[in-house]
Amino acid sequence: MAKLPVLSLRGGRCLSTRRVAAQHTARKYHDYSYGYREPKQFSLPDYTAEQLHNRTINAPLLRYVDSVRTHGHRAARIDPLDLLQREEVAALDPARYGLTDPDQTYDVNGIIWTDTFSSDRSQSGPNEWTLARIVQHMRDTYVGRIAYEYMHSPSKTERLWFSHLLESESNAAQRPSVRKKRRMYELIARSEVFDQFMQLKFPNVKRYGLEGGESMLPALDALFSLASRSGVEHIILAMPHRGRLNLLSDILQYPPLALFQKLKGGFDIPRNLGASGDVISHLPASPSLQYNGAKKPLKVSLLPNPSHLEAANPVALGKTRAKQFSLLKALVREGLDIDNCRPGDRVLCVQLHGDASFTGQGIIMEGLGLSNLPHYTVGGSIHIVVNYSIGYTTPASSARSSLYCSDVGKMINAPVLHVNGDYPEDVARAVDIAFKYRNYFGKDVIIDLIVYRRWGHNELDEPAFTQPLMYEKIRSRRSVPALYEEQLINEKVLTPDEAATLRTTHRDFLASQLTAADPDRSPVHPPAMLGGPWAGLTWPAKADAVRDPETGVAEEVLLDIGRASVAVPDDFEIHPRLERHVKHRLQALESRAGLDWATAEALAFGSLMLEGNDVRISGQDVGRGTFSQRHAMLVDQRTEGVIVPLNANLDCDGRLELANSHLSELAVLGFEYGVSWEKPDILPIWEAQFGDFFNGAQVIIDTFVSSAETKWLKQSGIVLLLPHGLDGAGPEHSSSRIERMLQLSNGPYTLNTSLSANVNLSVVFPTTPAQYFHLLRRQLKRNFRKPLVVASPKGLLRLPAAASSLAELAPGTRFQPVLDDTSVDKTRVERVVFLSGKLYYDLAKERAARGAKHIALVRIEELAPFPFVTILQTLVSYPNAFEVMWVQEEPRNQGAWSHVESRLNDVLVTLGRQWVVYMGRMEDAVPAPGITRIYAEQQKALIESAFT
Repeated sequence: MAKLPVLSLRGGRCLSTRRVAAQHTARKYHDYSYGYREPKQFSLPDYTAEQLHNRTINAPLLRYVDSVRTHGHRAARIDPLDLLQREEVAALDPARYGLTDPDQTYDVNGIIWTDTFSSDRSQSGPNEWTLARIVQHMRDTYVGRIAYEYMHSPSKTERLWFSHLLESESNAAQRPSVRKKRRMYELIARSEVFDQFMQLKFPNVKRYGLEGGESMLPALDALFSLASRSGVEHIILAMPHRGRLNLLSDILQYPPLALFQKLKGGFDIPRNLGASGDVISHLPASPSLQYNGAKKPLKVSLLPNPSHLEAANPVALGKTRAKQFSLLKALVREGLDIDNCRPGDRVLCVQLHGDASFTGQGIIMEGLGLSNLPHYTVGGSIHIVVNYSIGYTTPASSARSSLYCSDVGKMINAPVLHVNGDYPEDVARAVDIAFKYRNYFGKDVIIDLIVYRRWGHNELDEPAFTQPLMYEKIRSRRSVPALYEEQLINEKVLTPDEAATLRTTHRDFLASQLTAADPDRSPVHPPAMLGGPWAGLTWPAKADAVRDPETGVAEEVLLDIGRASVAVPDDFEIHPRLERHVKHRLQALESRAGLDWATAEALAFGSLMLEGNDVRISGQDVGRGTFSQRHAMLVDQRTEGVIVPLNANLDCDGRLELANSHLSELAVLGFEYGVSWEKPDILPIWEAQFGDFFNGAQVIIDTFVSSAETKWLKQSGIVLLLPHGLDGAGPEHSSSRIERMLQLSNGPYTLNTSLSANVNLSVVFPTTPAQYFHLLRRQLKRNFRKPLVVASPKGLLRLPAAASSLAELAPGTRFQPVLDDTSVDKTRVERVVFLSGKLYYDLAKERAARGAKHIALVRIEELAPFPFVTILQTLVSYPNAFEVMWVQEEPRNQGAWSHVESRLNDVLVTLGRQWVVYMGRMEDAVPAPGITRIYAEQQKALIESAFT
């Protein structure tokens, strides 16, 4: 039976079941790691050898039954508008298989999973049905208002599980109770009243109502109830804008008063925090819901989302993973047995999608690709595609090249349940099946909820411009709540008076909330800022925010960490070339000098782990490092067993998780950003293989990393490592496009003597391992969190001139935003050259060759927030410097020049000095030339310009 990947606490990687020896070797060093865990044993009725010998399964009948399982969805009644172009499915005709006599009987044992067979395990005789009964049973099961696609799964266990569940349950077991029916009606009726009220009172607001798709609410309500009663304690929910207000105001307990107050122009966040907020269709919520039969309340976290479709989904995955990680670690601290725990047992990720975006957005494919990977799996997500069969104005025929919008999910063999949204009870049934599958197998499942959109993309559009026939049908039909209300009245579940009272009562409630809404009053439902694990932190703009903490560590502690970072058991065989890596690190530690970047990084990681923090570094090939510099995980050359030395050798609560990702930037960065939202005591790092690779993840950077604090009051300590430096590698692989990151910074342009400016992110260009060490530690030593963008090194990784001493990491040290030139006589300096990055070492070498002692080289290590005060103090210390330059490797229209020019000039004006002069490459369309000779000529001229 296939084994499922689950959470690895100790780091390293989960090993393939094909590598049994390696798995056993690695497990010794992973401590309590979760490698793989088999699902619950799915047992089916079977026959003795004698029983099998005495009967023959009818092959034509078996082919017919399997064909219905495979192709039944193509004939199912799943489209409420009946717009799907469905041809007759010949595979569903029993005559195709030679089955023509409706009265002929067949033994269905072993072919169809019937109630009789599944309830009597000891039955050995035939279970005979007529062909007519068989055909009717199969069509009732597979050609109804729910269509099932599961036969594409390569797992026989999963296929049998589905057929057993669908075919053996009686119709009586599928019908909801009266209480559930009334609950479903209340949800969709209140949703309709809400939309109608909003249309009446706010006709010019884009609210993205749910009309036509009201069955989304009973789907989520049924899912929340099932999850809560099954022991799930947390649901992380990502969804787009449509229907969000309906969900918020009804199930998620968001006060309509707060919504109306915002719509009237009031504040939904505290006014004194300097945040600007977001539109109503992006609002978050985090209620605790209590469901009958559940032992604990269910915490639902609806994440805020940007307008960029599907961007929130990998963020939800990362937040889910981090919460699961925290809960499992808590069990370990309590000394409990965790062998029977899976990541998804207590935390569930639910992702809602639109049909057009599910098909069209590449982040969907990237996110699905994470679903079963070690270090990324969350034990299965439940995807609900709210399928309106149309994008903005794009029909399905132009929106996808596949039959269903959900077909992209087949890349991970996810089962798909298509359900007609006109029937809330069938929707709830589909949710029940999907949850059972996910709960059993711990894998993703997709519900394709087929509905319609009563209005245009927003309520101000006229959809008949582009879809006249579709909207002719829509406007001639009764609403989903009206249809269900009629059904329940006919079933005597509901009376007309009860239905009218429910609608009137809710309408009156909304009216009273609107009357009470005052835009001048304080927010009545501000978003949670510093609750739960964030309770010990502060808001970054407050006076008690510690921006410049001491980050040094005792040298003896660092020595122990450094030794532990390369220590392996005697029977563990590392690659011969890595013996030099180990030897060099140990020699540098013993000499307390010559520490390279990888060593400083390991010391930062280990020291944070000893202080109880977790470290997670994610990206392509991060375990080894793109430039073969990190080697934080080591592979046994005989068995391919893996060891993470810091985890194996440090006795601490902190853990290092090395997540070698698949070849994705967008979803993986979103995932790591979600991790940063959940855990303030983790150092979450995403490393691009080369700096310019971040452009594939620009959406996450724009809509989350740089703006979430301002929009949603969400802090994040995410670190982006973007290898940067022109070294003749050509247009790509040279630049991390630092100019883009600096443009996203909201730091002041003019001289600001205050050290408390709340800048949205830090952009740094460190030139020594010690600076890098302090930056990583600063992320968690502050009492608030900020994103950190690092233009990280390539050529400096092993450069002896760039090495640091252990004393630079010792107590009393911290990150320096500006590194002044300590090698010159300041009174003799006539020219101060400001610069950032590895160019410093080229210029320092050239200066020594020329003996140019009248030139000072000052490194600006932190470009955002701009260190105005430190630069002012630095310039004052050069009394005779009449010339100030900015020199950079990047072309003039790139790099940091556009960011530093006005800021440096403002400092110079304050001192009464001349404006800064630019020296560097001229404007270019690319970061670097692809012809080596041109690059060499440009670099020579660049260095020369600093001394002429």
